[in-house]
Amino acid sequence: MGWMFDNVERLIARLQKRANRCEPLTSDDATTALRHTLQPGDVLLVEGKGRISSSIKYITQSTWSHSALYVGPISGATNGGEPHVLIEANIDEGVVSAPLSKYLHCQTRICRPVGLSDADREQVCRYAFERIGLGYDFKNVIDLMRYLFPCPFTQRWRRRTIALGSGDSRRIICSSLIAQAFDAVRYPILPNITHMENNSGRCEIAEIRHSSLYAPRDFDLSPYFMVVKPTLPAGFNYKNMRWADLQVDAAQATLAPEIERGIAAMVQPDIP
Repeated sequence: MGWMFDNVERLIARLQKRANRCEPLTSDDATTALRHTLQPGDVLLVEGKGRISSSIKYITQSTWSHSALYVGPISGATNGGEPHVLIEANIDEGVVSAPLSKYLHCQTRICRPVGLSDADREQVCRYAFERIGLGYDFKNVIDLMRYLFPCPFTQRWRRRTIALGSGDSRRIICSSLIAQAFDAVRYPILPNITHMENNSGRCEIAEIRHSSLYAPRDFDLSPYFMVVKPTLPAGFNYKNMRWADLQVDAAQATLAPEIERGIAAMVQPDIP
């Protein structure tokens, strides 16, 4: 079976490289705002464009196919002078660090853990950093590929597929890596909640879900993560927006006096 998995892994990596291109979706101001908004411990969700990304989005019924943890500049890790600030698990390389420019032209979303202490934030980032070098769990991707066949599946079966994987602690997928990092400090994402009755009344007991059950969209759905939009904290004013139709009107208004003078010159007879 080993040779079969090796061949499938190479096929998956080749498919991902062939179509993993992001279209420019943000302006230069938005990308600058993204750089200044991200904080260590933030989860960056990415809408991938590759074939594998499309299958993940289909199975999870979500816009997001990939997730990365922002940890801030990593000493000694640069790309053309740009520091690596993200830690992620990707199909091509496994768990690696990456520069922010890798996703500046992709559709992204920032999910920020609310109330996370500085000490726990540092521990979350350290946990992810210490996993650099682990392999990617291709068995999980192979499970996802079953859903490329044109037949419908219920939400329960989709979710059950996400839970599958190799079970090898040396391999991991992107959302599981981040889930484990937050589990290390007992920060909730989407825990299982059990309602119990006792002498003091009804209470809720939270139970940590296995990290292999998480998908990128869960950080977006979590009630404990706040969605941060980079264009807003800097002071957004809708009055400063430049609308195409108003720009046309302004241009016409500017040209009108020139046109009138030209017409006047044409209708006036030459005086000898």
